[in-house]
Amino acid sequence: MNDQQLLRYSRHILLKEIGIEGQQAWLSAKVLVIGVGGLGSPAVLYLAASGIGQLTLCDDDTVELSNLQRQIIHRTQSVGQAKVVSARALLREVNPEVECIALSVRVDAGQLNELVARADVVLDCSDNFATRYAVNRACLIHRKPLVSGAAIQFDGQVAVFDFRRNEMPCYNCLFPEDAVAAELRCATTGVFAPLVGIIGTLQAAEALKVLAGIERGLSGKLLVCNALDMTLQRSTVSKDFACAVCGC
Repeated sequence: MNDQQLLRYSRHILLKEIGIEGQQAWLSAKVLVIGVGGLGSPAVLYLAASGIGQLTLCDDDTVELSNLQRQIIHRTQSVGQAKVVSARALLREVNPEVECIALSVRVDAGQLNELVARADVVLDCSDNFATRYAVNRACLIHRKPLVSGAAIQFDGQVAVFDFRRNEMPCYNCLFPEDAVAAELRCATTGVFAPLVGIIGTLQAAEALKVLAGIERGLSGKLLVCNALDMTLQRSTVSKDFACAVCGC
């Protein structure tokens, strides 16, 4: 690290759990983020500010006026622009040292496998079950840590599946694909704006800890947040050995 980097990241370096080694790990890391909406916005802002070496952003959507209530990385003048392009512009202002790859596509299974294989950790900030199941499978195949988040109305959740460990459950263990109820969407049910900030920021925190080798956190756990009552509940996720995706 040069002198400017030592100054920029000094408050992280001062933390004994991170130090020079942890910061260097972040500077060398490649992170894949699926979705640059409500959850992805705060997640990528904190990852960039923390000095992640390369951020790959995947989202095929464009910025709409209704997004601006919660998707804090986008600006009014970005309406109509691809979300990944809008996000990349602001991330360059936050930290020009970070390499930001913007992919304005809905990746298919083959592309997703290629992207996951190149990443050190993956953040699922999507808003639909189909994408979550696809990302889960790709991360399991390539043994890459997955930080999963979701938020709707006043309820949010974060879980970490570190597939570098054989005993780790997967997203399908937690929410079996054949048992999923009707999907709720922000466009029809609403979402409390600060909630996505809370969940997205937690995703960034967990990703940074995984990359720095900090084992304390949500690996194999589910954290549920109710922003109306402002309660947090944490539980252990058990591996389902009959799981259609990761079961033995």
